[in-house]
Amino acid sequence: MEEETKTLEIVKARSDKREYRRIILKNSLTVLLISDPETDKCAASMDVGVGNYSDPEGLEGLAHFLEHMLFYASEKYPEEDSYSKFITEHGGITNAFTSSEHTNYYFDVNPDSFEEALDRFAQFFIKPLMSPDATTREIKAVDSEYQKNLLSDGWRMSQLEKHLSSKDHPYHKFSTGNWNTLELRPKEKGLDTRQELLKFYKEYYSANIMHLVLYGKDSLDISQKLVENKFQEILNINRSHVRFIGQPCSPEYLQIFVKAVPITEGHKLRVTWPITPGTLHYKMAPSGYLSHLIGHEGEGSIFYILKKLGWASSLWAGGSDCAHEFAFFQVDIELTDAGHEHYQEIVGLVFKYIDLLQQSGAQKWIFDELSCMGETHFHYQDKIPPIDSILGVSSNMRLYPPEDWLVGALPKKFNSDIIQVLLDELNSNNVRIFWASKKFEGNTDMSEPWYGTSFSVEKITSSQIQQWKESVCEKQLQLPAPNMFIPSDLSLKNILDKAGVPLLLRKSRYSRLWYKPDTAFCFPKAYIKIDFNCPHSRVSPESVVLTCLFSRLVMDYLNEYAYYADVAGLYYGVSNYYEGFQVTLVGYNHKMRILLETIIEGIAKFEVKPDRFSVMKELLIKDYQNLKFQQPYQLAKYYCSLALQYPTFPWKDELEVLHHLEADDLVQFYPLMLSRVFLECFIAGNLEPTEAEKMVQYTEDIFFSGTRPISDALFTSQHLTHRVVKLKKGINYCYATEGLNPSDENSALVHYIQVHQDDSVMNIMLQLFALIAKQPAFHQLRTVEQLGYITSLALRNFSGVYGVQFIVQSTIKGPRHLDSRTKAFLKMFENKLYEMSSHEFKSNVNALIEMKLEKFKNLHEESAFYWCEIASGTLKFDRIEHEVAALKQLTQEQFIDFFNERIKVGAPRKKAVSVFVYGNSHLSEYEADKSELVAPEFLQIEDICSFRRSRPLYGSFKGGLGHMKA
Repeated sequence: MEEETKTLEIVKARSDKREYRRIILKNSLTVLLISDPETDKCAASMDVGVGNYSDPEGLEGLAHFLEHMLFYASEKYPEEDSYSKFITEHGGITNAFTSSEHTNYYFDVNPDSFEEALDRFAQFFIKPLMSPDATTREIKAVDSEYQKNLLSDGWRMSQLEKHLSSKDHPYHKFSTGNWNTLELRPKEKGLDTRQELLKFYKEYYSANIMHLVLYGKDSLDISQKLVENKFQEILNINRSHVRFIGQPCSPEYLQIFVKAVPITEGHKLRVTWPITPGTLHYKMAPSGYLSHLIGHEGEGSIFYILKKLGWASSLWAGGSDCAHEFAFFQVDIELTDAGHEHYQEIVGLVFKYIDLLQQSGAQKWIFDELSCMGETHFHYQDKIPPIDSILGVSSNMRLYPPEDWLVGALPKKFNSDIIQVLLDELNSNNVRIFWASKKFEGNTDMSEPWYGTSFSVEKITSSQIQQWKESVCEKQLQLPAPNMFIPSDLSLKNILDKAGVPLLLRKSRYSRLWYKPDTAFCFPKAYIKIDFNCPHSRVSPESVVLTCLFSRLVMDYLNEYAYYADVAGLYYGVSNYYEGFQVTLVGYNHKMRILLETIIEGIAKFEVKPDRFSVMKELLIKDYQNLKFQQPYQLAKYYCSLALQYPTFPWKDELEVLHHLEADDLVQFYPLMLSRVFLECFIAGNLEPTEAEKMVQYTEDIFFSGTRPISDALFTSQHLTHRVVKLKKGINYCYATEGLNPSDENSALVHYIQVHQDDSVMNIMLQLFALIAKQPAFHQLRTVEQLGYITSLALRNFSGVYGVQFIVQSTIKGPRHLDSRTKAFLKMFENKLYEMSSHEFKSNVNALIEMKLEKFKNLHEESAFYWCEIASGTLKFDRIEHEVAALKQLTQEQFIDFFNERIKVGAPRKKAVSVFVYGNSHLSEYEADKSELVAPEFLQIEDICSFRRSRPLYGSFKGGLGHMKA
């Protein structure tokens, strides 16, 4: 076919200055070109129109496995893992995912490396190499990914829903794949997995069912020539688009009530219906309309009633488009213990609200509100990194006509008939109910084959559900009120002082206000952060837990009012942190002051409601109890943090005291917590300096004014600050422990190397090491040695003390072996570093400089950077400029000296701690390893808190008020 070029009349945001062009190459590959001369990163995403629904029978996970394999090598670039290495070394990231009907590959990279990166990327789809050796190794990686997910309730419940569907429908399939489905079973049938992989690739990877998005710095004409040059060779076999006709749930799998046993504590109820996919009527947005109402949390909503009764802690509703031909609508409710005993009334209440929607009919004013908010969010959407932007667009290209590739499913046309069709599908004949709780242990009679989830199924009837509806006497159900938080003033303030960094605008004995106007983004948005530094909040496990309960209760009390703000794009939070608690607001500035004053009043007039205290206490207990079910590598990271951060308390101590706390304890603690406070404030965005000052003055007046003020100023001696344990040079500490979940086969290692306290030259050398070593570490430990799916090397910052950590999680080998392999990698890397050419060194330095010079994409990103400087006390608002200057002066000799002194195995100034978490597979090694963890290789930590007390601490960048930098 002839190549087709169209300058697209694409719907784009009013603030979007980028140019777009749609082209169709001669091989029928559809491409969207995006030109952004201001971009710091270039990116590409290829969406291939085949997914795990196309897995051959008996080769479950083949599509996912193929996604893994394409990263290995190609005929043009045969060196294994060279694509990922190139992307990483040139400031980028790369990834992919396999869905039901499509597979998406994507990357970003520094602009000067984009052309070669594209060439390497294109080879995925032209002539990939899938060697027999690589095939076997990557099956192990897929199996490791499966092992990681075995004890994840999200994966388990998703597969259970699939299991309870028609066996001849692809929705029923197991999609991840494992050693059995990709190695053992095929061999038993005489199948060669690699040959099946090649066959699958040739059958489905056709240019005419691919969609490419290219986000570049060059003009559209140059980008078009680049795409034509790189992607024309992709084979087009005129593959028809894969479609799966029919609903996955035959009558046998409708009107079912499923009880399942989860891994974690808690009770979760899902009410779900198969529905018509929303993409068929995306401009009418029927699913969005109903999810807005059924998932609402304001007065009169389902959640509002359940919360008042103490039966639920959260509710979410929405559609999930599983495929072109079918979808589901779900209502997910997290139940309290009391709610668990009233499941029939809860299901009845859901259906009763659906009856209310039937009686009320589709309301145009509600749809118009949604349409207005959608339009506002679209036209004032924050700019995001190109890699995130193109990912959504390439997926949209499969679903929508070209003019809507950017806007997607924005509510545009009110159609009550279409809404009614979906509403009619949410009926008792069509329902599936899934209820997960540990209370069902021992009372189930079936097991899902892939994840082993225990469950039982019973049929329910429409008459039963009718009885459940009749058991609900609640008459307070109603539609939401009009949303007062929808912004109507979207004008930009004329701020004269265009400060490039935060200014200390106001300072008193009660507070400091840092202020930064929006000088870059020109959006009607703002960012507010107020830290309440409360010394009484961190003196004991009890005070930590009571502060947490206080923060949660404030959010709980605000919910039915402030939920409207959240819906309107004004996000808020009250959360505890190391030095007390903090208030955060982000979003449209028009109604921000109203919400802030409501939150501040809610804190100042806080009262303990015993019934809500009991609910929050119950939820917090479950959160603590569920920590033992986190991934072993997360547990290892936690132990590492606990060993290094002061003051912190072990979560088991906090859980122990939580059991004994009552509402009266919080009644007594609340005034003590607020008796001495310092407010650290940062306000940025589309607000004038006087507005910012008035907000802080209002907050001060509420807490510090009057004859009997709520709070008083801190004494200089009371300023809380976070400290970090200083490890001893030349020592590798080791903390070894058994995993907390006896069912988890995975073991984990965190090997942390503490390097220095904040210093520009040291910072950039550590960052350069991480940039250069990251991909080789991944390649060696995961790809070559196949130690585990979770394998990484990353920087870590503890309150301005910087280091680097290796993380490996494995069912194959125990923690001590993993530790030895990370050190073997460092020895291997040592040779690579010594052999590195000056050109390669300079290339890596330049890549890091480019990464540092990337402009902030939006107000939130910029504000988070500055807030980090304020919160840590470093106040290096010009950090980037200083570090770039240091990089330009850095020599290869300096870098090697840094590595030799602080990173390499046996380095004289190296300070390290290894955390070993032993899973069930390696418990037999635990005692033997502990007895052998002796000097000079290791210095064993027997008790973390005792170890912390024995070590000196780094000084803090934050002092008392008189010593704070201004």
